[in-house]
Amino acid sequence: MRKILIVGAGQAGMQVALSLQSEGYDVTVMSARTADEIRDGWPTSTQVMFHPALEYEREFQVNLWEHEAPHIPGVGISLAPAAGTRAFHFWGPWDPYAMSVDQRLKMSAWLELFENRGGRVIYHPVMTSDLAGLAPMYDLTLIAAGKGEIVELFDRDPVRSKYEQPGRVLSAIYLQGMEEAPEFRNGSMRINVAPGVGELFTIPGLTMAGPCRIAFLEGIPGGPFDVFRDRPQPEEHLRRVKALLNEYLPWEGELYGKAEPTDARASLSGAFTGTIRKPYAEMSPGNYVFGMGDVVVTNDPIAGQGANNAAHCAGIYTKAILDRGDKPFDQEWMTETFERFWGDRAQHSTALTDALLNPLPDHAQQVLGAASQYQEIADRFCNLFPHPEDIGPFLGDPEAALAYVGKVAAANGAS
Repeated sequence: MRKILIVGAGQAGMQVALSLQSEGYDVTVMSARTADEIRDGWPTSTQVMFHPALEYEREFQVNLWEHEAPHIPGVGISLAPAAGTRAFHFWGPWDPYAMSVDQRLKMSAWLELFENRGGRVIYHPVMTSDLAGLAPMYDLTLIAAGKGEIVELFDRDPVRSKYEQPGRVLSAIYLQGMEEAPEFRNGSMRINVAPGVGELFTIPGLTMAGPCRIAFLEGIPGGPFDVFRDRPQPEEHLRRVKALLNEYLPWEGELYGKAEPTDARASLSGAFTGTIRKPYAEMSPGNYVFGMGDVVVTNDPIAGQGANNAAHCAGIYTKAILDRGDKPFDQEWMTETFERFWGDRAQHSTALTDALLNPLPDHAQQVLGAASQYQEIADRFCNLFPHPEDIGPFLGDPEAALAYVGKVAAANGAS
């Protein structure tokens, strides 16, 4: 029986742990926090899991909230070119639906499930110096802890990494009592884009207290949305959110009037730099550890790709481990496995993130405007989130993108 060590108990690490456990592998997980500490702690993320990523969870029957979490039917997008001004909006479906489960709830439950099935969990922070002794004890060591000094083991890929500093400052709060937007289908995610200021994402989700909404603000550094660096407590965090919405996005502010934090630790804030890293690190001569999830591909969450990347990475790595049989998990295998993840998913999610993080070129702005007029274009734009592989064919060539818009317009009777 092959022995696998997984350092980190987030989406990527726990998904692989549970998947390999169900296939009879001897899996050990190292987590810096217990299930109770995760459940009772502060949020660490926002997340919208799309159908292709959810399918990996369903394959190994770890989609524990399928019938409890709100099913997100699609996304409504609004453009606010000036404070208080809404130029246009449109809505597109996600078929099948998306879901969002607070990772405090999800990861604590997955850890408990893993242990209840007989899995071994070592609750201890792992330092870089620990790995030299730990890694030789296992056939494969996966590093899935996306924060802390352990990430620095993996060299930055200077070709694939484009950023030297964060493109946005981030803040989020889990809320109850929010009203629905009448112009969009009930239960939809909402995105408001304010060029030069930032973005607001309102996400239906599930937390410990039940169904909720997550208000996630992405602020351009130094701009009006950049007011959460002091990490205010939830009540003060929400007060600032409401003030910003009333000034910049008043149609959203109206919906937040009765909103309240879901719990005493319902908020988070911070910033990070999008980075692509090399997939393995040498701990001692001939002894390597393999990075996954946020360790090797860190995207700004503006495109909602982080948790999805982690799920796809975990799914691809799991299959590669199973297919490897008794062969060694060497550098060549690690490189091939990571490149499969990069080629199949991560390069596309990174391209979508880059497109939304930077000012949209003229042709993309025209496509966005056309989406408010033609449902076919709205559908295709909204489906970039679950299917980022369409970003190149859709928007990569300006002439082709505008020709597509013209074709749709002509089919709808425009001259």
